[in-house]
Amino acid sequence: MTAVPRLLLITDRTQTVGRPLEAVVAPCVSAGISHVLLRERDLSPTRYDELLARVRACVDEDTVILTRTARSDSAGCHLSHDAPWPTRACALTGRSVHNSDEVQQARINGADFVVVGPYAATTSKPGYGPPLGAPGVRALAADAGNLPVLAVGGVRPTDLDQLAVAGAAGAAVMGALMRAPDPRSLALEYLSAATVFMTSTNSKEQQ
Repeated sequence: MTAVPRLLLITDRTQTVGRPLEAVVAPCVSAGISHVLLRERDLSPTRYDELLARVRACVDEDTVILTRTARSDSAGCHLSHDAPWPTRACALTGRSVHNSDEVQQARINGADFVVVGPYAATTSKPGYGPPLGAPGVRALAADAGNLPVLAVGGVRPTDLDQLAVAGAAGAAVMGALMRAPDPRSLALEYLSAATVFMTSTNSKEQQ
């Protein structure tokens, strides 16, 4: 299995303030973000493939690009909460979840990690219920057991300490990095803060 991300960049080309998506993804990856979810669920398969090719061309070959469906030419996939479980196995499969039942179903299906949210109020993930906050993340992380949990939705660099204490294994970021005037600088802030997840993981392994 490919390593589970501690910091996952989720794309949304509608939030890049007029810039090509590659102009945001490339500096984030150059800063050190190793996992990118090319979400873009509104695109047709043909347009999605075209964008995927452009994104792949702007990052190094070690970057793990997760696609919206399981496919033979991707390092992994990430599924929406209501997407059918793929018949094709992926090296790394994530699932978006919003409640305990969805966490348990992801475990049964064999997900490698889940993304829970929204953590805080955010314009990027409307319509998914009230913010979970740290208590909500803690409850879902407890339900997940050994299944790694990443928090998404309004997550700031200063939130990562609290998320690690709540049991999260990492964080996923979309809007803040998509809209950032200087994506690389903000990515470096997130990456510096995300080292707490390595510390918390090591502590759990030693217990």
